[in-house]
Amino acid sequence: MKITRIRVFKTALPYAGGSYGWGAGNAITTSISSVVVIDTDAGLQGCGEFAPCGENYMVAHSEGVEAFARLAARHLLGEDPRQLRRIERLMDHTVQGHGYAKAPFDAACWDILGQSAGQPVWMLMGGKLTEGAQMYRVVPQKPVLEDTIAEMEQHRAAGYRQFQIKVGGDWVTDIDRIREGVPLLKPGEKAMADANQGWRVDNAIRVARATRDLDFILEQPCHSYDECQQVRRVAEQPMKLDECVTGIEMARRIVNDRGAEMCCLKISNLGGLSKARRVRDFLIDHGIPVVSEDTWGGQITTAAVAHFAASTPEEMLINSTDLMNYNTRSTGIGGPAARDGKLYATDTPGLGVTPDFDSLGAPVFEMADQPA
Repeated sequence: MKITRIRVFKTALPYAGGSYGWGAGNAITTSISSVVVIDTDAGLQGCGEFAPCGENYMVAHSEGVEAFARLAARHLLGEDPRQLRRIERLMDHTVQGHGYAKAPFDAACWDILGQSAGQPVWMLMGGKLTEGAQMYRVVPQKPVLEDTIAEMEQHRAAGYRQFQIKVGGDWVTDIDRIREGVPLLKPGEKAMADANQGWRVDNAIRVARATRDLDFILEQPCHSYDECQQVRRVAEQPMKLDECVTGIEMARRIVNDRGAEMCCLKISNLGGLSKARRVRDFLIDHGIPVVSEDTWGGQITTAAVAHFAASTPEEMLINSTDLMNYNTRSTGIGGPAARDGKLYATDTPGLGVTPDFDSLGAPVFEMADQPA
């Protein structure tokens, strides 16, 4: 089997909630999704997707996938997409770093491998170890407390038991947000206060000390790993690392330092499913549970997230999320289902999702094998 054509599509994904606020004054209303479609001489077609949580999120940028395709496509054409490790090495040899741009190519190859083997991606990644991944919801911050409580009750009725409080801006206000949100939890529920790297070290320490009597998870309080460790030496809350978990070297540091109680694994941030699986298995083997997630995206991204979650041991999976339902526009047809607060991967071969070409429009990049 050989790759005969590579296309990249771009489409806008408006956030269903209007504006999604995170970190120190950041907000996203629309994400630009890049979808990679790979065709083969066997008639199989695979797809992958990357979408950043805003253009200033980490080092990811919506132009990266197209730029990478222009450099790498000529090297990938004619290759067997089922040889995942070879494809991964070819991409890494072509461009150092920029894993987010390579991630959709990696996912498309996993998709083709699954279709050719007649197996879902979760089976190829080791089998189904979680039947329905628990999902989280953001705790709404309403002007009236009763409105916040009412919306949380709606989420509970839909099966959600984990809630994320978005912080990372003004630390004084954030203390109030945490002290208001955490007491609304019911027995068996969890709360994460997610700063998305937004606090200075001294202010993060102030927040941790001012909320030390509350039971919640402190998520990525500062920009760098070393800064988060400064906070960790003082904070009594369990710490979850997110944006700074960028690869296997960072995973080794976290394990050696016992630097977190849990890690959020964003597939694109790690460079794709292949690299993310190695990081996940390493962390789990050393007793650190994980989250299956990505930066943003539609149905295609969520399919990869769902298969990754399904192949993660249930007792080591904190939660996941249904990114496909964040948007008012689709990137794929089919894919995972979200019900009763859980995310379910498909049992069909590959990722179980096909590109929504009507929504994607014309490709922004295309390269094909020239006939002999």
